[in-house]
Amino acid sequence: MSHKKARRLAKIKLTLSQILLFVLIIALWEAGTRLRILDEFLFSKPSSIVSLLWTYTKNKEIFEHIYISLLETVLGVIIGSVTGVLIAVILWSSRTLTKLLEPFLVILNALPKTALAPIMIIWAGTGVTGIVVVAISILIVITILSTYNYFINVDPEKIQMMRSFNANKYQIFTKLVFPANLVNIISIVKINIGMAWVGVIVGEFLVSRAGIGNLIMYGGQIFRFDMVMMGVLVLSIFAYLMYEGANIIEKILIKKRGKGI
Repeated sequence: MSHKKARRLAKIKLTLSQILLFVLIIALWEAGTRLRILDEFLFSKPSSIVSLLWTYTKNKEIFEHIYISLLETVLGVIIGSVTGVLIAVILWSSRTLTKLLEPFLVILNALPKTALAPIMIIWAGTGVTGIVVVAISILIVITILSTYNYFINVDPEKIQMMRSFNANKYQIFTKLVFPANLVNIISIVKINIGMAWVGVIVGEFLVSRAGIGNLIMYGGQIFRFDMVMMGVLVLSIFAYLMYEGANIIEKILIKKRGKGI
């Protein structure tokens, strides 16, 4: 068996194992509530969650919640990631500016953004804008720091070689530093997806009248844990789909880099 076929078979086995593990967890959860090992009031049960999701899907109410949360998350990821990368580029181009701003970035990274979310929403507004600002605040500093660290860790010998050919900073960055870190930037975006969802859900807990976070909060307020778990299920599905989308882009870039394109 070739190495390529062996890797493909191993991947199939891993996927099947993950699916079986998921089915087993769901089956044990359902059985536990039906046999009264688990309290259905506290844990709900998969069949009730699926039934409620089907009801929300039929009356199309769930789509409004999904649309709002997806819009806020996508905006948060795009704006936060692009802004963070641009700031990292500016820091890479000026060591003096980096030394000046480094202590402030460290402090900002340590701040509890979720605790400060109400203040941010007051500053930015109580609509989609405020929630997007909360999402951006959670991911932007770590994006700046991670991207900057990737930029400065490019092989110094390659940089020195380009300088020997009289390449300027712009040429070094566009021809070497940025292309060498494109895959790393996509990896940062993958992390940002999860952090953006955290920011969006926190924001929706506070002010939103729609969205998955609002659905989860409302379910908790009226002690409908099937509604809470339905919101968590929908959140998990779309967070995973966004992550896999970024993962596919990352794999394409890795293949192109391997082929020297």
